[in-house]
Amino acid sequence: MGSRSRGGRHLLLLLLHLLSLHSSLLPWAAVSAAGGGGSGDPYVGVTIGTAVTNLLSPSDLAEFLRAQRITHVRLYDADPRMLSALASSGARAIVGVPNDELLALGSSPATASAWVARRVLHYAGANSSTPGLIAAIAVGDEVPTALPSALPVLLPAIQSLAAALAAANLSSIPVSTPLPFSVVLDPFPPSQAFFNQSLAKSFILPLLSHLANTSAPLMLNLYPYYSMMQSNGVIPLDNALFKPLPPSLEMVDPNTLLHYTNVFDAMLDAVHVAVKNLNATGGGGPVPVLVTETGWPSYGDRRAEPYATRDNADAYNSNLIKHVNDKPGTPMRPGAQASVYIYELFNEDLRPGPVSEANWGLFHGNGTPVYLLHVSGAGGFLANDTTDRTFCIASDDADEKAVQAAMDWACGPGRTDCTAIQPGQGCYEPNDVRSHASFAFDSYYQSQGKAAGSCYFQGVGMVTTTDPSEYTPPQHCHFFLIAYAFRFFLLFMFSVLTVFDLFIHVCLELEGFSRSACGHDSCIFPGSKLLSNVTKSDGANTTTAQTSDAEGSAIWRLRTGRETGFLFILRWLLSLSVVLITTNSNFWT
Repeated sequence: MGSRSRGGRHLLLLLLHLLSLHSSLLPWAAVSAAGGGGSGDPYVGVTIGTAVTNLLSPSDLAEFLRAQRITHVRLYDADPRMLSALASSGARAIVGVPNDELLALGSSPATASAWVARRVLHYAGANSSTPGLIAAIAVGDEVPTALPSALPVLLPAIQSLAAALAAANLSSIPVSTPLPFSVVLDPFPPSQAFFNQSLAKSFILPLLSHLANTSAPLMLNLYPYYSMMQSNGVIPLDNALFKPLPPSLEMVDPNTLLHYTNVFDAMLDAVHVAVKNLNATGGGGPVPVLVTETGWPSYGDRRAEPYATRDNADAYNSNLIKHVNDKPGTPMRPGAQASVYIYELFNEDLRPGPVSEANWGLFHGNGTPVYLLHVSGAGGFLANDTTDRTFCIASDDADEKAVQAAMDWACGPGRTDCTAIQPGQGCYEPNDVRSHASFAFDSYYQSQGKAAGSCYFQGVGMVTTTDPSEYTPPQHCHFFLIAYAFRFFLLFMFSVLTVFDLFIHVCLELEGFSRSACGHDSCIFPGSKLLSNVTKSDGANTTTAQTSDAEGSAIWRLRTGRETGFLFILRWLLSLSVVLITTNSNFWT
C-alpha cells in the first residue's frame, strides 16, 4: 500500500498574491481537450487495503461490492483468492505489484513472464471466463519516495511485464506505476509546474515515452487534503472540498488567466503542464492521467489534524464523485475528465502512523458506513447513499465511558426522549451502554432531521443504513437457546422410555393373562410326572381337588395381573400429565 506522499509541500506558493485578483479580469481561456483518464467515460473506483481487523472474506467482499454497485477497484497485490471472488462481482480491478517484488521482476524478464502467467492469464487470458476482470497493472506504489533504492529497476519491471502481456496477446492491459504528487514542483500556478529535476531525465521522461507507446496512463496519487494542510492557511478549506467560493477568492493562474474553483483541478493541470514541458513523445499520443488514490480522512488528531472530520470527508468524496460524473475536465483540458480511485473502501485500523492513517475509509471493517456519501444522481455509485433511511448508533470501537457521556448529554441537554430505555420499557433490553446510547443517539439524530454533524457525539456516533430496530439476539441468549433445546431433548427421551416401559409391561401382562385364561398351567398331559402324584385309592376325588386348586391359582393370578396393569396404566397417565404440564409451563422461559 502506498505511503500517500505529502505532495503539496510546494503547492500554491504564489496563491496569496493570486487571491487578490478578481475573477472579472478576463473570461476563461478555451483550451482544447487532449487525453483523459483512460479510454471510455470517466469513472470513480475505490482502493481496497487489507490492514483491517476481521476483513471480509473474498466472497463476502465480492458480494459487498455488488451490493454497493462498485464496479472499479484497485488492489495492492494480485491475490488469486481475491481475484477469483471478484470475478463474480462484475467489478474491474487494477492489480498491484508490491514494492518488495520489484527487484525480481525488474532484473529478470523470465520472472515477469512467470508473474503474468501465474497472476494474470487465469483471469484475463483468452480461455478465461472473466476476460475483463483485470483493468490494469500498477507496478509498485510511490516508489520515488517510499523505496528510492528500487527506482533503477522500476521501469525495467514495467517494460518486462508489458512485454509478457504482449506475448500473451494481452497488450490491451496497460502497465504503469502510481507516482506521488510530490514529484511535481511549483504546482501553482499550474502553468509553471515542472517535474523534480533529479527524476525528470533519468526516470520520468523514459517512463512517459513508454506509457505513450503502450497507450498506458500516468498514474498519480493526488491529495488536496495534504496540500491544504501544508499551505499554512493559504488554501481555503472550501476550495479543497469542491465547495463554491466567492469570485474574489477563486484561484487564478496569472499566466493563462484560467480560474480554478477547486484544488483538485489545479493539481491535475499542474501535472499536465509538467508532462508537456518534458516533450515526451510516443506513438500513442498524449499520455492520459489516472488518479489512483485520492480521498479525505474522517478522523485524526484534533490538534494536529483538525480538518480530518466526517463532515469534511463526506463533502470531499461526495463532491468528487459529482465532479467526475459531470465530466467538466479541468480548465486547461475541459471535457477530458480523469478517472479516480477513492482511498479507500475500509478503514485500515491496523495501519501505523498518525491517527488519520486508520481513518480514510468509506466503511468500517464490518461493512457499516463511516459516514453517508451524498451522491444522489451520480450514476448510482455506492448504494450507501440512502439518506432517506439512515440511523445513528454508537460506534463499535468507541470508548464506553465516552459513549456513556454522550448518551448523558443526549438524554439531558440534548433534550432527547429517553423514556423507552428506562427499566420495564420496550427498549430497555438489552441492558448495556451501547444499546441504550444507540437509541438515544438515533432519537437525537432523527429529531434534528439527520442534519450533518447531528450524529457526531464527539466521535462516538456513526451513521448506518441498517435499522437497529431489527432484532439481533444478545450474546447470552445463545445459552438459553441451547438449554431450551436440551430440555425438549430430555422430555422427548422421557416420553420414549415411558412408552417403551408401557409396551414391555403390556407384553408381560398379556403373557400372564394368556397363560391364566387358557389354562396352560392347570392342564396336565398324560404321561406327566404330575399325574403320578394322584393316589390310586381315591383317584377321582384327588383329581377333582387338584383341578379345583389349579382353577383357584389361575383366578388369583388373573386378578393380580389386572390390578398390576391398572396401577401401571395409572402411573403412565400421571407421567404423561407431568410431561404435558412441564411442556406448557413457562418455568424454563
